[in-house]
Amino acid sequence: MIRVTLKEIPLFKSLSDSELEIVKKRLKKVSYSAGDTIIEEGETGPTMYIFERGRVKITRNLTLKIGERWGAAERAMDVLDANQVGFFGEMSLLTGAPRSATITAITDCVFYTLDAKDLEELKEAHPEIAYKILREIAVVLANRVRKLNDTVLKLTTALSLVLSKR
Repeated sequence: MIRVTLKEIPLFKSLSDSELEIVKKRLKKVSYSAGDTIIEEGETGPTMYIFERGRVKITRNLTLKIGERWGAAERAMDVLDANQVGFFGEMSLLTGAPRSATITAITDCVFYTLDAKDLEELKEAHPEIAYKILREIAVVLANRVRKLNDTVLKLTTALSLVLSKR
């Protein structure tokens, strides 16, 4: 199983060892067993999860019209692990908005958590460290938007092709 140290996590790559020690004091370590729900779509919770080890799946509830009636379905969106993005939950951390997806442990997982209160304290006491962390979060979010834009383009192109054949 993949296990990473804090220094290997892309979120912290620009931090010096002394800066990493300051951040480490604000992180809490949590564990989940395979099958556990870590985050439930729609719940509130200003906490970001940073992988130490494990794999999770991301799912979203979808409402679909099937014939004349509406039905709900769960759709798997992605699988994340310590080698990929390295963290999740950053949108609720930054905005306080409800969770946009459900995150479930595929394997036993260990995370470091950072909550909004600790991030705010870090911004006050060590703005340069908070800036470096927030910059890395912004890069990840920008890459996700780019990937979603590509997906939307592919889906709208496919839909227009299907509709043009009718």
